[in-house]
Order: sequence, then structure tokens, then C-alpha cells
Amino acid sequence: MRELPMRIVGRRGECPIVFSASAELLAEGARFNEGFQELPMGRMTAIPRGVYRFHGHEDADLHSRDCLAARMVNVAKARS
Repeated sequence: MRELPMRIVGRRGECPIVFSASAELLAEGARFNEGFQELPMGRMTAIPRGVYRFHGHEDADLHSRDCLAARMVNVAKARS
């Protein structure tokens, strides 16, 4: 199998690990988290909570696709 070259996107560097955190890094982390919460799927998951038992991988994949499709329909209804 052929390996694909790694592609670097963006220029933001990693934050150093320090003993005492700064308020600036804490605020940046909070903004990052809020950005994820504003995404359409940020506050809800596609698959409802619970324990699921399936006869095989095909059944599990079908359930996952059905839940994802239902969530996409709900997001589309909420946007319109």
C-alpha cells in the first residue's frame, strides 16, 4: 500500500506545557471549545444514548447510518 504524504494545514504552533497556565491560554481554550459547541452537531450526538446489541457489523452500521440521517434531517428542519 502506498503511503500518502503528510499535509500541514495552518500555522498555529503547539502551546508549550508549563507548570502554571496563563490566563491568555485559558481564554484561547475556552474560545476553541465554544467554537465546537456552535457547530451543528456540537451540542447533540447523532446516536441516542443507550446500550445497543447487534447481530453483526452490518446491522450496527445500518443503525449508525439511520441515526446520522435522522440527525441531519433534524438539523435541516431547524435551519429552515
